[in-house]
Amino acid sequence: MNLTEKKLSSKSIYDGKILKLTVDEVQLPDGKKSVRECVRHCGGAAVLLVEGGRVALVKQHRYLYGKDIYEIPAGKLEQGEEPSKGAARECEEETGYRAEVEKLLEIYPSPGYTDEVIHIYLAKNAEFVGQHVDDGEFLTCEFIPLEKVVAMIESGEICDAKTVAAIYKYLSIK
Repeated sequence: MNLTEKKLSSKSIYDGKILKLTVDEVQLPDGKKSVRECVRHCGGAAVLLVEGGRVALVKQHRYLYGKDIYEIPAGKLEQGEEPSKGAARECEEETGYRAEVEKLLEIYPSPGYTDEVIHIYLAKNAEFVGQHVDDGEFLTCEFIPLEKVVAMIESGEICDAKTVAAIYKYLSIK
Protein backbone atom coordinates (compact mmCIF):
# COMPACT_ATOMS: atom_id res chain seq x y z
CA MET A 1 0.00 0.00 0.00
CA ASN A 2 1.29 3.45 -0.93
CA LEU A 3 1.27 5.65 2.20
CA THR A 4 2.63 8.81 0.54
CA GLU A 5 0.88 12.13 1.09
CA LYS A 6 1.21 14.66 -1.76
CA LYS A 7 1.57 18.36 -0.95
CA LEU A 8 -1.02 20.41 -2.84
CA SER A 9 -0.30 23.83 -1.34
CA SER A 10 1.64 25.49 1.45
CA LYS A 11 1.03 28.72 3.33
CA SER A 12 3.82 30.31 5.36
CA ILE A 13 2.60 31.44 8.78
CA TYR A 14 5.87 32.42 10.48
CA ASP A 15 9.53 32.54 9.49
CA GLY A 16 11.76 32.99 12.51
CA LYS A 17 15.34 32.55 13.63
CA ILE A 18 14.95 28.91 14.71
CA LEU A 19 11.88 27.65 12.90
CA LYS A 20 9.37 28.25 10.19
CA LEU A 21 5.67 27.42 10.46
CA THR A 22 3.59 26.39 7.47
CA VAL A 23 0.10 25.04 6.93
CA ASP A 24 0.12 22.55 4.07
CA GLU A 25 -2.81 21.05 2.24
CA VAL A 26 -2.10 17.43 1.31
CA GLN A 27 -3.74 14.69 -0.68
CA LEU A 28 -3.98 11.47 1.30
CA PRO A 29 -3.35 7.99 -0.15
CA ASP A 30 -7.11 7.47 -0.50
CA GLY A 31 -7.47 10.69 -2.54
CA LYS A 32 -9.05 12.77 0.23
CA LYS A 33 -7.55 16.09 1.31
CA SER A 34 -6.22 17.04 4.74
CA VAL A 35 -4.21 19.79 6.43
CA ARG A 36 -0.76 19.48 8.02
CA GLU A 37 0.53 22.10 10.45
CA CYS A 38 4.30 21.94 9.99
CA VAL A 39 7.19 23.16 12.07
CA ARG A 40 10.19 23.40 9.74
CA HIS A 41 13.51 23.28 11.60
CA CYS A 42 17.12 23.50 10.40
CA GLY A 43 18.10 20.49 12.49
CA GLY A 44 20.32 19.99 15.46
CA ALA A 45 23.44 18.26 16.62
CA ALA A 46 24.11 16.71 20.01
CA VAL A 47 27.08 15.01 21.59
CA LEU A 48 27.51 12.36 24.25
CA LEU A 49 30.74 12.92 26.16
CA VAL A 50 31.69 10.10 28.52
CA GLU A 51 34.91 10.52 30.50
CA GLY A 52 36.00 8.03 33.16
CA GLY A 53 32.53 6.48 33.36
CA ARG A 54 30.89 9.88 33.85
CA VAL A 55 28.56 11.60 31.40
CA ALA A 56 28.71 15.32 30.65
CA LEU A 57 25.22 16.72 31.07
CA VAL A 58 24.20 20.32 30.83
CA LYS A 59 21.48 21.65 33.08
CA GLN A 60 19.47 24.58 31.85
CA HIS A 61 16.10 26.14 32.35
CA ARG A 62 13.65 25.21 29.63
CA TYR A 63 10.99 27.89 29.49
CA LEU A 64 8.28 25.78 27.84
CA TYR A 65 8.54 23.10 30.55
CA GLY A 66 8.96 25.66 33.32
CA LYS A 67 11.89 23.88 34.93
CA ASP A 68 15.59 23.09 34.78
CA ILE A 69 16.38 19.90 32.91
CA TYR A 70 19.43 17.76 32.23
CA GLU A 71 20.44 17.15 28.62
CA ILE A 72 23.45 16.13 26.61
CA PRO A 73 25.09 19.17 24.97
CA ALA A 74 23.25 20.15 21.81
CA GLY A 75 22.19 23.01 19.62
CA LYS A 76 20.80 23.98 16.27
CA LEU A 77 22.87 23.63 13.15
CA GLU A 78 24.06 26.80 11.45
CA GLN A 79 23.10 27.34 7.81
CA GLY A 80 24.98 24.73 5.73
CA GLU A 81 26.87 23.35 8.73
CA GLU A 82 27.82 19.68 8.70
CA PRO A 83 26.20 17.89 11.69
CA SER A 84 29.57 16.52 12.87
CA LYS A 85 30.99 20.05 12.99
CA GLY A 86 27.92 21.28 14.86
CA ALA A 87 28.24 18.50 17.43
CA ALA A 88 31.93 19.23 17.99
CA ARG A 89 31.17 22.96 18.27
CA GLU A 90 28.39 22.41 20.80
CA CYS A 91 30.58 20.05 22.83
CA GLU A 92 33.29 22.68 23.15
CA GLU A 93 30.93 25.59 23.79
CA GLU A 94 28.82 23.87 26.44
CA THR A 95 31.29 21.52 28.17
CA GLY A 96 34.64 23.15 27.45
CA TYR A 97 35.95 19.94 25.83
CA ARG A 98 37.28 19.86 22.28
CA ALA A 99 36.75 16.39 20.84
CA GLU A 100 36.60 14.29 17.73
CA VAL A 101 33.08 13.02 17.12
CA GLU A 102 31.70 9.76 15.77
CA LYS A 103 28.08 9.32 14.65
CA LEU A 104 25.88 7.38 17.10
CA LEU A 105 22.43 7.86 15.58
CA GLU A 106 19.91 10.39 14.39
CA ILE A 107 16.43 10.89 15.75
CA TYR A 108 13.18 12.51 14.66
CA PRO A 109 12.07 14.10 17.96
CA SER A 110 8.42 14.59 17.00
CA PRO A 111 7.60 13.39 13.46
CA GLY A 112 3.91 14.24 13.71
CA TYR A 113 4.48 17.95 13.22
CA THR A 114 8.15 18.80 12.66
CA ASP A 115 10.83 17.89 10.15
CA GLU A 116 13.60 18.38 12.73
CA VAL A 117 16.39 15.81 12.71
CA ILE A 118 18.83 15.63 15.62
CA HIS A 119 22.20 14.13 14.75
CA ILE A 120 23.78 12.54 17.83
CA TYR A 121 27.51 11.92 18.11
CA LEU A 122 29.89 10.29 20.57
CA ALA A 123 32.85 12.44 21.67
CA LYS A 124 36.30 10.84 21.42
CA ASN A 125 39.75 12.00 22.56
CA ALA A 126 38.32 14.94 24.49
CA GLU A 127 40.65 17.66 25.74
CA PHE A 128 39.58 20.47 28.07
CA VAL A 129 40.02 23.90 26.46
CA GLY A 130 37.46 25.96 28.40
CA GLN A 131 33.72 26.47 28.22
CA HIS A 132 32.39 29.39 26.17
CA VAL A 133 28.59 29.40 25.89
CA ASP A 134 26.68 31.63 23.49
CA ASP A 135 25.39 35.04 24.58
CA GLY A 136 22.07 34.62 26.36
CA GLU A 137 22.74 30.96 27.09
CA PHE A 138 22.80 30.04 30.77
CA LEU A 139 23.72 26.50 31.73
CA THR A 140 25.92 24.43 33.95
CA CYS A 141 27.86 21.35 32.94
CA GLU A 142 28.11 18.42 35.32
CA PHE A 143 29.83 15.05 34.96
CA ILE A 144 27.49 12.43 36.41
CA PRO A 145 28.29 8.71 36.74
CA LEU A 146 26.73 6.70 33.91
CA GLU A 147 24.87 4.43 36.36
CA LYS A 148 23.30 7.49 38.02
CA VAL A 149 22.29 8.92 34.62
CA VAL A 150 20.52 5.63 33.81
CA ALA A 151 18.78 5.77 37.20
CA MET A 152 17.74 9.38 36.49
CA ILE A 153 16.20 8.25 33.19
CA GLU A 154 14.45 5.30 34.81
CA SER A 155 13.02 7.51 37.59
CA GLY A 156 11.76 10.13 35.12
CA GLU A 157 14.19 12.82 36.24
CA ILE A 158 15.71 12.88 32.74
CA CYS A 159 13.02 12.93 30.03
CA ASP A 160 14.85 14.67 27.19
CA ALA A 161 14.47 12.43 24.11
CA LYS A 162 17.92 12.99 22.63
CA THR A 163 19.58 12.28 25.96
CA VAL A 164 17.59 9.10 26.56
CA ALA A 165 18.28 7.88 23.02
CA ALA A 166 22.01 8.65 23.26
CA ILE A 167 22.43 6.90 26.61
CA TYR A 168 20.62 3.72 25.54
CA LYS A 169 22.44 3.64 22.20
CA TYR A 170 25.75 4.03 24.05
CA LEU A 171 24.86 1.21 26.42
CA SER A 172 24.04 -1.02 23.45
CA ILE A 173 27.49 -0.57 21.89
CA LYS A 174 29.59 -0.22 25.04
